[in-house]
Amino acid sequence: MFFDKLSDIPEIAKKNGTAIFVVPADFIPDFKRAFVLQPEEKKTITIEQVRNLIAKLGKKQLSDRLIIINTVELLNEEAANAFLKNLEEPQDKVHFALLTNEISAVMPTILSRSALYYYRDANDFDSVVADEKIKQIAKRLLVAKKSDLVEITDEIAARKDRKYVLDIISTSIQLLYKSYFLTKKPIFLERLLKFIRIYENLQKNGHLKLQIIANLC
Repeated sequence: MFFDKLSDIPEIAKKNGTAIFVVPADFIPDFKRAFVLQPEEKKTITIEQVRNLIAKLGKKQLSDRLIIINTVELLNEEAANAFLKNLEEPQDKVHFALLTNEISAVMPTILSRSALYYYRDANDFDSVVADEKIKQIAKRLLVAKKSDLVEITDEIAARKDRKYVLDIISTSIQLLYKSYFLTKKPIFLERLLKFIRIYENLQKNGHLKLQIIANLC
């Protein structure tokens, strides 16, 4: 989905509850009455920052409140996991606008729980940001027949590099997400959920090869 004016972000977030906005790299959010969470000295958004946010949201909100997480891809792992609990158990009148200009770096578990909007002038929708080789393998994996999965997964797992495999799965998720919002065909959503499951299991040190085959066969 697209949006034309950066000033529309608060209203779109309010309608969706949680939305990711792909914005220009130099965009600085300046919305009245919004709470902005962004990287500090460590160049990451830390668990301490997220805990402080959760504490602020601990009480029932009497009016709509917009929370902006600027450069959401910079949530470190602990912070992202803590933030996910808020997405899974949303509070009334609390709305999240997650900003990024690197959609490929956003955790798939956060991506799957958010509406996704591209700023029309950002040109990010034209291509998935990923290494070309990784992108090609991701495309092969998306269209692979069951009879071809073993060969492809052998090739992927041969490097014994978990980050490399996660990058491939993450790229596949992006491609499926875009395909679903372009076509609204349920098959893309069904496969999206399978790839998110693979990503989550691999993050928990699941077997590189077996997780792919078990979820896609």
